Formats: sequence, structure tokens, C-alpha cells
Amino acid sequence: MLAPHPKILTSAAALLTLVSSFAQGQIAIDPQILPSTSTTIPTSTTISTPSTSSSSNLTVTPGTACNNSPTLCSRAYDNITHMGAHDSAFLRDASTGNSLAGNQYFNATVALSAGIRLLQGQVHDSAGTLQLCHTSCELLDAGPLQAWLTKIKHWLDDDANRNEIVTLLLVNSDNRPVSAYGSAFELSGIASYGFIPPSPSTASDTNWPTLEEMISTNKRLVTFVASLDYNSTDFPYLLSEFTHVFETSFDVTSLSNFSCNLDRPASAGSAENALSQKMMPLMNHFAYTSLTSSIDIPNVSDIDVTNSPSVNKTGALGQHARNCTSSWGQVKPVFVLVDFYDHGPAIETADRLNGVTGNVQGRKVSGSERNGGSTTSGVAGGRRIIGVVPGIIGLVMF
Repeated sequence: MLAPHPKILTSAAALLTLVSSFAQGQIAIDPQILPSTSTTIPTSTTISTPSTSSSSNLTVTPGTACNNSPTLCSRAYDNITHMGAHDSAFLRDASTGNSLAGNQYFNATVALSAGIRLLQGQVHDSAGTLQLCHTSCELLDAGPLQAWLTKIKHWLDDDANRNEIVTLLLVNSDNRPVSAYGSAFELSGIASYGFIPPSPSTASDTNWPTLEEMISTNKRLVTFVASLDYNSTDFPYLLSEFTHVFETSFDVTSLSNFSCNLDRPASAGSAENALSQKMMPLMNHFAYTSLTSSIDIPNVSDIDVTNSPSVNKTGALGQHARNCTSSWGQVKPVFVLVDFYDHGPAIETADRLNGVTGNVQGRKVSGSERNGGSTTSGVAGGRRIIGVVPGIIGLVMF
């Protein structure tokens, strides 16, 4: 069991007092709470007629984009930077009362349509049901995992997205067995897209296919779970994260403190050793700021710097990626997680790392309205927000 952040404990009375003050307007909302206006994102996505079967073989036509670019089709999955939305289900929008705990302005399918290809989420057990909850289901509940997966499955079904590879990173916060996750995947229907690597129980023997190879078999969903005992018989598409992936530190409160050192799993020893075992690097790049002495929240005041593609600004996404690429012997981060992905925009850094210039296809960046609390802003039903949880950075990445 991974230990929570030291700030995770506080009195309920103090929390409710803070929430009450926020609701009554006694705590000002930072102007940066609004989503980026430089990158316009749609408030919903339209689902066209889906493919007839998610198990049928497909052919990638020359010149067709894979993950929004034709140049990526022939590249191996682990030779691409997949830009990700950290805590993708937890929104700062009307549906959550603009919760200060929210990490994104737009929901998962909108993020996918904007070019995000990695969705991270924290999962808890709520009365026997797997729920997407931010630290605690009593504080920020984004609904059942199964419902969220169903929405992502519909996005994958859309013929417009048939050449897109999506990666999920789920945090098994309450140490539920693989069967619990397998049930949600099977019932949502998304399991049929689940990719099984050649050697799913070890990184060193895994040779990842190209995107076009994954598309040709229609196995376009890669799922990592932290932490989970791998089950090769019943749910082989649910991969143990720390068998295949290592992460940099996530508890960052100063833009000068982004690191390229291995933080997890400790058993890998160092980034150099993890890379020698063919583990894929995940670069955490999001920062927190203190609301009170015991409460940390996502830092939006500096988000345009944090998510900037600049290689010269301290704390910028581009600089962090360049530093890590150099530190790792010219190995680029395979995965990156950011907050408020529409700022920067973060996807620009991924494009630069991937060498994608000019020929980007299929991204939807029209419309500037916020989600406005509609059901498209997240999984409908079950979301409730009481307030900001102390130490929200403590569990969001476990």
C-alpha cells in the first residue's frame, strides 16, 4: 500500500468551513481558472456511425494519419511520446462548481479529440463499485469506471477515430483485484480493443508493435494499472504499470523542481537501470500550490508557463522534456502527464518530440465554450463535489 501525502489528514469541520467560504464568495477565484482562449476546444464530440466490429482487421491506407499524423504510423508504440491528461476525469467546470481540486477543464473524450492520447484516472471502491474518485469519493466523484470506459469505447468506435491508439493509466487506490477491473472493462465493451503485448508480464522481452500494426488488428487500447497483480489467463490486457513503466516525481510545488530521476517503482533503482530493462519513461509534469498550510491544489496561476513548449523557461514542459531526453541518453519520454492540457497547449510539446510538423490531421479545436455542466463534461450521474481535499496531490498518482 502506498503511503498518502503528509497533508492528506485534516478535520472535516475545517474542510467544510473552507468549502462554505468558497461557496459564499469569500475565497476569490483566480482569473486563471478559465480555460485557455488561445486553444479552442469543443464542448462535445459527435459520434458518427461506428465500425461494425472492434475485432475486425483494418488496413491503414498510405497517407492516413495514425494518432493524428501519417509520420507516426510506422513508428513503434514505445518510440512515440503520448501526451496525457493527469486526473482526466476530475474537472474544474460548472459540473463540479469549478472545484479547486479539478485538474482539467474538459472531459476525456474532448481531450482525445484534441489530440491527448493518454488518460489517467484514480479509481476507488465505493460500496463494491469501482468509481473514479479524487482522493475520496466523499470529496470528488466522477462516476462509475464502467460508465467512463463506455464513453471512451464509443469514441474508439467512431469511424473518424479508427486509426487512433489510446492509452489508459488507472490507479488502483483501494487494491482491488484484477477481476474487479476486468468486469468493468468487459461490461463496458471496451475490452475487445485491449492490446496484449508479446510479453505482458515483463518489459525486457516486450517488443512493442507499430501503430499501424495495432490498428490492423484493431487492438487500439493499451491499459496500465497501478498497482495490480497481472492475470495472464482472464484479463491479459490489464497490464501492471510498474512492470512496463517508470515515473518521475509527482509531488512538485516549485517550477524549478521538475526532475528526471526515477521516483517509482523504487525496485528499479534508477532511471538508467529502468531504461536498460526496457521500461518506458513517464514524465510527470504538473505542479501544486498551497491554498492553506494543509491544502494543496493544482497550480493554475503558472499553467501557461508549466505547459509551455519553451525549452528556455524554467519549469516549462518543453524544457523538462529536453532535460529528461538528455538525462536518459536521448530517450524521449514515452508518456507525459499534465494538468489543464488545453493550456500551452501541451500537445505542441508532444508534436515537437515526435517530429510532427505541419501535417496534423483530425484534431478538433473549434468552439470555445466551457462544458457548462452538460453530460458531455464527464460521466453523467454520481458526480458530487463537497470541496477541496487537503493533500489532493497525495493520492492522485497512486
